[in-house]
Amino acid sequence: MPAKEEAALLGRKWAWIGMLLAELWFSLCWILNVVVKWKPVYRYTYKDRLSQRYDEEVLPGIDIFVCTADAMVEPPSMVINTVLSVMAYDYPPEKLSIYLSDDGCSDLTFYALLEVSRFAEQWLPFCRKFKVEPRSPEAYFQRASDQVEDSAMASEWTSIKKLYEDMKARIETTTKLGRIPEEIGKQHEGFRKWDFVSSRQDHQTIVQILIDGRDSKSVDIEGQPLPTLVYLAREKSPKYHHNFKAGAMNALLRVSSRISNGPIILNVDCDMYSNNSESVRDVLCFFLDEEKGHEIAFVQFAQAFDNLTKNDVYSSSSRLICEVELPGLDSYGGPCYIGSGCFHRRECLCGKKYSKSIYKEEWKHSRLKMEESASVLEELCRVLANCSYEDNTQWGKEMGLKYGCPVEDIITGLAIQCRGWKSIYYNPERKGFLGVAPPMLLQSLVQHKRWSEGDFQILLSKHCPLLYGYKKIPLPLQLSYCQYMLWAPSCLASLYYFVVPSLCLLKGIALFPEMLNPWVIPFVYIFFGNRLYSLGEYLCYGGTFLEWLNDQRMRIFRRSTSYLFAFFDNILKLLRITKSSFIITAKVVDDENVSIRYEQELIEFGATSPMFTILATLALLNAFVFAVGLKRLVMDDHQTFAANPFALQMILCGLLVFINLPVFRGMFFRMDKGRIPTSTTFQSITLALVACSIILY
Repeated sequence: MPAKEEAALLGRKWAWIGMLLAELWFSLCWILNVVVKWKPVYRYTYKDRLSQRYDEEVLPGIDIFVCTADAMVEPPSMVINTVLSVMAYDYPPEKLSIYLSDDGCSDLTFYALLEVSRFAEQWLPFCRKFKVEPRSPEAYFQRASDQVEDSAMASEWTSIKKLYEDMKARIETTTKLGRIPEEIGKQHEGFRKWDFVSSRQDHQTIVQILIDGRDSKSVDIEGQPLPTLVYLAREKSPKYHHNFKAGAMNALLRVSSRISNGPIILNVDCDMYSNNSESVRDVLCFFLDEEKGHEIAFVQFAQAFDNLTKNDVYSSSSRLICEVELPGLDSYGGPCYIGSGCFHRRECLCGKKYSKSIYKEEWKHSRLKMEESASVLEELCRVLANCSYEDNTQWGKEMGLKYGCPVEDIITGLAIQCRGWKSIYYNPERKGFLGVAPPMLLQSLVQHKRWSEGDFQILLSKHCPLLYGYKKIPLPLQLSYCQYMLWAPSCLASLYYFVVPSLCLLKGIALFPEMLNPWVIPFVYIFFGNRLYSLGEYLCYGGTFLEWLNDQRMRIFRRSTSYLFAFFDNILKLLRITKSSFIITAKVVDDENVSIRYEQELIEFGATSPMFTILATLALLNAFVFAVGLKRLVMDDHQTFAANPFALQMILCGLLVFINLPVFRGMFFRMDKGRIPTSTTFQSITLALVACSIILY
């Protein structure tokens, strides 16, 4: 046999083996997905019955944690809207305590919170009186019409809007200035604390009780009590690892236990404002349930966003995860904890194990009867947020959120469930919280890189659900967790299908049966049947065809970039070559043109990144191969397309070219700043041509 033919047969053999392994991997992922979706549970609440059964006096206190980490990436003007939205819950205000954790230790954020403490005196009565929804001022005034039909409301509406706009202008002016002017610094003694701050990563603990709910003088303009409002910047030192958000949450747990000690804790990210003022009462329907309430550790709300485009260009909504998969986890004992919009039982976060003998406690709430003044209480709490406080303790291990993983929420929720507790997934028609989705492709890819990296890290650790959860949680729940932890390694099988069939087409190696061969049926199902089922799911749960198409595109983008980098980063960490890092995803965009392009659903590239180089190279490689294959098909007069042994490879290659049309547009046709940089285009063309040349010669 000629050497050339022998090499071709050997190449085909190894290509088939690779395809077999990829198909086995996809089959495993499909089985896990079926397990997750097998029997979803959808829950509803009856708040009227809650009111009939429990008086306001016996309702539990709620401690609300709002976390921010960088005043430049997460602007104070955004943070204050989240804080105000949770302060204005339809719940007895004396039973609400709001804690803002500022891991950036920014006096700009402290100033914004000081402004909130004053504006709340006007905003909370306005919300109560007119049943305002949502109770984030920014979101409310954007949605409300300037022409208020209710004449009784009109004057107050105009007045409160002006107060908000004036406050927002002051905060944004100060933020742009980058420092607190001297006249503002004299308004509150708390600003003096920053005289001793060396840097964001080296400073003492700063605790300030801006509204003391125990004080009878802390009332709004109608004489009603105000919620407690606390600012916390925990101590940081170069000598100690601060453990990112998990460390901040654990500091909040300790500080809040000394100030208010609410038995229920809500944690929200600073970019996720409350969209439903009755969310607390919804949650209490679960926690106070007489039959099952004592088993529940946390209630996780669906993540939703208020800045999604019409067809969700970056597939940020994760529609099928929120509408199908998380309800599926709920049927097996509870969904995972996803970091924000989650109500916790305090004792569960602090490491308590579930026992069937636990009595159904009454959560009758009364404020802690303490003689200490606010200033004395602040001094006591500073110790609880010091770097050395956790030395030789179980914090970060068995108590609080767990350390050492980029997705501390997932591993913490898994640990709670393994201690015997259950969780609830709640996705009401009116979303409980609305956040800000990344408006740029790179931000979205980096975010998914962090998530998939953390999930894969859990799979490779002692906390792997199949080992850590053995005989502690149901097997279907263990498998459901594994589906998300296999995101990163799925990049290998996906990249194989993105590259090898195309290169084999270029080389003239047929991998699939002819269209007229009965063995083509399984492959046709994989190509079309599975996609049609996916489309049906999307349409069934309120999506559009274009939204589904964007989701398919983003799946390919993530698997070829985010998951690829996450996979190899984990390998490098196992080899101790690199260390864990945490990247904050920008929540706002300064360039107005970026926002305009986002609204127009133009994919925003606009930066040089290895991720974009990979995307463009794969797109060009398939385009070159598709052109060559099309030329061969046209020039071959002896075979029909159905009888062509390369038909399925042509279809696959063509689908990849079609899905990458925005990439081609970004490289060659767009002239705005959101296009793919010229240097990236040249690099990608070179890499694609080199790959084709190696295969041909």
